[in-house]
Amino acid sequence: MPGDALSQDPADLRRRIDSSRAHPARVYDVFLGGKDHYPADRNAAAAGLAANPRGYLDVRHNRDFLRRAVTALSQQDGIRQYLDIGTGLPTAENVHQIAQRIAPDSRVVYVDNDPVVLAHARALLTSGPDGRTDYIDADLKNPAHILEQAAKTLDFDQPVALCLVAILHFVEDAEAYPIVRELIDALPSGSRIVLSHLTEDLNPENIRAVQRTYTERGFTFVLRSKAEVERFFTENGLALADPGVVPVHHWRADHAAPVPEQPEPAYLAGLEEIEKVRYRDINDVTDADINVYAGVARKL
Repeated sequence: MPGDALSQDPADLRRRIDSSRAHPARVYDVFLGGKDHYPADRNAAAAGLAANPRGYLDVRHNRDFLRRAVTALSQQDGIRQYLDIGTGLPTAENVHQIAQRIAPDSRVVYVDNDPVVLAHARALLTSGPDGRTDYIDADLKNPAHILEQAAKTLDFDQPVALCLVAILHFVEDAEAYPIVRELIDALPSGSRIVLSHLTEDLNPENIRAVQRTYTERGFTFVLRSKAEVERFFTENGLALADPGVVPVHHWRADHAAPVPEQPEPAYLAGLEEIEKVRYRDINDVTDADINVYAGVARKL
């Protein structure tokens, strides 16, 4: 059963798109080497890269954490349902591709509120024949609507993995903690929470420079400490899985981040710095590069 998002008129979607302002999902797309963004998004990404030349490692290691977390939950914990909020634009590999490769009957619901993401939603909805994949056009700040729509695809009597990956730093404290509480309260025992979040604990000078470039473009950009990130787990009575809340590249590192296929050297040399990012091997990461905490927990 398709979600309410896919019934929208393409003309209505086009009217909703503001290509003059950068959007977090589309800036993320730039760093991941996607093509579904606008000059404003590219300019924001380039400014962020200029402020922190190895900042692409935050983005791509955050994505690699999602790979490792979904793999662990599917293989080791038997999780067969995922609610991925703030999914962003389709890019390899998406949650359903990882989960359904391990368990073909897995069900995945994606949630985002960017009309550009919505316009590409059908690229996400390529579930295998045994599983289900759906997409909801909704804002994280309306968790009741998300839960109502997700229940059309997910069985909330069975464990669900709630993925809040690199999204909560766009929400102020007054809303962030209550939103997470409402979402977790709706999940049954045995559910999991997969969460990552930007911080200034690790390399403050670099990430504060990036923060300035994005706040100047109208983004909410909240850098939380380790204790503040842990609050999303501890205040909701969750049991953190080993190794707890750690820098994202240390969460069950397998040193197997995909290495992009390399173009001809002459072609690579002619690219702008922001375009070269997609070809870089991220396995050379150091602690001085990362500004993201990550953790996975179980609802008791």
